[in-house]
Amino acid sequence: MTKPLKLAVVGHTNVGKTSLLRTLTRDVGFGEVSHRPSTTRHVEGARLSVDGEALLELYDTPGLEDAIALLDYLERLDRPGERLDGPARTERFLHGSEARQRFEQEAKVLRQLLASDAGLYVIDAREPVLAKYRDELEVLNGCGKPLLPVLNFVASPGHREEQWREALARLGLHALVRFDSVAPPEDGERRLYESLALLLEHARPSLQRLVEDQQQQRKVRQQSGQRLIAELLIDCAACRRSVAGDREGVEAAIRGLHDAIRQREQKCVQALLKLYGFRPEDAAATDLPLLDGRWGDDLFNPETLKQLGVKVGSGIAAGAAAGAGVDLLVGGITLGLAALAGAIAGGALQTARGYGSRLMGKLKGQRELTVDDNILRLLALRQRQLQQALEARGHAAMGSIEVATPQDKSWRQGKLPEALGKARAHPQWSPLNPQPRLNQAERHEQIEQLARQL
Repeated sequence: MTKPLKLAVVGHTNVGKTSLLRTLTRDVGFGEVSHRPSTTRHVEGARLSVDGEALLELYDTPGLEDAIALLDYLERLDRPGERLDGPARTERFLHGSEARQRFEQEAKVLRQLLASDAGLYVIDAREPVLAKYRDELEVLNGCGKPLLPVLNFVASPGHREEQWREALARLGLHALVRFDSVAPPEDGERRLYESLALLLEHARPSLQRLVEDQQQQRKVRQQSGQRLIAELLIDCAACRRSVAGDREGVEAAIRGLHDAIRQREQKCVQALLKLYGFRPEDAAATDLPLLDGRWGDDLFNPETLKQLGVKVGSGIAAGAAAGAGVDLLVGGITLGLAALAGAIAGGALQTARGYGSRLMGKLKGQRELTVDDNILRLLALRQRQLQQALEARGHAAMGSIEVATPQDKSWRQGKLPEALGKARAHPQWSPLNPQPRLNQAERHEQIEQLARQL
């Protein structure tokens, strides 16, 4: 068993060192992330393992605050007639009194870097290239360890990536990696570890194992997330509520069905958050903002459908917000509950008379409410968007989860997958119904088939 590679995460105060570690470890609770400077005051470590074998140890360090003064002090440490190299000069500094007093924070950083195989020098790419950063790099280079600059916050507007690249090249640091800890690129971790392998040839096999394992984990998360969404859709498609023809019974059944679907969607949201390593409080189904609008305060609001490009229809169905999204199955005829609720709102079912006396007679008996196709489309769109947002979200992100408006046409039009049609005929497949039978083989087959289509 090989020894794990040790990396010190170093840099100026408040540049996102802890944020980088949260994202690399997928641990939203690692350290403390704050906009206040000097949040990290001590060294904290994390370990990445594959099949129980530790391959990488990451150490978060305090921010460098006074590199200009420290560099000046280090340059005066040489005694007459001697010229120490960087590591020897650094060791002399660490054994002196100033390392325990004036430069206590900087000393913690240098000790950890000396004890590590290499350092990740984190840079806030939004900041201008100032003299203090050049002095920091010179101080760190005095440890004699390979340094890999990491350009953080490159997804933010106004970053200065090109200026930083030029400045680092002047200092002989040509190998660097862009890795935004809040919105990491899909291949960000792979690029980071491959860049490290160029500096640490002996660590290449371990870093390659880490890359392959993380790619496999990513694939498993994607498949698991698709299965969670498929199960949500099957549960909602199979959901039914019995309703009598009177107004009070219909309204009570509508409320019950709406509440059940909302709660089931929220359960899926929470399961996706857990799968991707985020906290339950990071999002709720009613407050996930779209980039150009709102997720929608009500799943059954026609405006929510319109936001995601789902066609609501025309006539009564388009105007009855109270019930859009539920069907009334009557003797083989599907009457959108939007129509029924709109008719009820108009009083004495007068609007529904256009459907004929035969249908009016059937409304007086016991019928069943089911979820409308458009609501199934909306659920699929919302959860797929959420999964895509979580894929691209760093674990250091502190803002609200933002869900982009879908660009593709899938799920917004055309025929729904066959699995949902089958689910409508099997109410026992849904835990939202009384006496569900969830272990039926056909239910699992349809969920797996739907997950592959997602």
